[in-house]
Amino acid sequence: MSGSRPRPGLSRRGLLVAGGAVAGVAVAGALGVEEEVLPGRGWLHRTLGLDGPDGTVPDVPPGPLTSGSFVSPARLGQRVGWSIALPPDAPDHLPVAVVLHGRGGDHTSAFAPDYLALGSFLAAAVAAGSSPYALASVDGGEAYWHPRANGDDPQKMVLQEFLPLLTRHGLDTRRLGFLGWSMGGFGSLHLAGTLGARRVAGVAVMSPALWHDYADTAPGAYDDARDFAAVEVMTRRSDLDGIALRVDCGEEDPFYASTRDYVAGFAERPAGGFEPGDHDIGYWRRRAPREVAFLGRALAG
Repeated sequence: MSGSRPRPGLSRRGLLVAGGAVAGVAVAGALGVEEEVLPGRGWLHRTLGLDGPDGTVPDVPPGPLTSGSFVSPARLGQRVGWSIALPPDAPDHLPVAVVLHGRGGDHTSAFAPDYLALGSFLAAAVAAGSSPYALASVDGGEAYWHPRANGDDPQKMVLQEFLPLLTRHGLDTRRLGFLGWSMGGFGSLHLAGTLGARRVAGVAVMSPALWHDYADTAPGAYDDARDFAAVEVMTRRSDLDGIALRVDCGEEDPFYASTRDYVAGFAERPAGGFEPGDHDIGYWRRRAPREVAFLGRALAG
């Protein structure tokens, strides 16, 4: 076929050399991606099946789940949903870990069977010997769990409205845990640091949404550079002094590099670590057993 003929002036040897050069570029590109010189490491690992197995929900029935809503003055009068998950046969006055969802989620994300199903992970942890405690989630919208210029203040909602609600439901809120992923991972670090060790026993985060600079942030995550500077956690590690800390992030996650830098900045390395995994439910389910057990130990202490 005419389409298979080499162009005039291009010899067979030239074709071989050109082909070798293309292959060399492809290999160099792959190595560059692997070393994070070029973008696309997560895509490459997903394509090659190198981002690790998806976690599975334990075959353990969850305990009672109570849900409701309230009108939140702190969130501009919005109706805010919430859920409280208890382990099976739970005693009264349990300590509680507040669960902060990622961007695009809501209070149901933590416990929905087709999402994180944390009620089952909690039940499995307690059955395996963890001290019992409650998990409680609440709607935070997409304001990144801090006060915004438009008046929406999910931080105030959690601290001044949701925690008293948990107390009224018989939970012990004198010392708390925080658990979050993505946007909620940032929020957990931020709120735990805001309250400090006198109020927070432990915080466990997966794939926290962390950036070094405002210019790198996702659209809408912060109002402006001043807003970012007021609440960023990368330079405020000392706010977590005395709080048990666990940080997990997948190596294919877009926040891997910044989370790695965040962890490296602690004098004493936090629990958790890095392994193959992406910014997705499969990875978060894989880490959930350790996150839930970690908070059980922290709250028991």
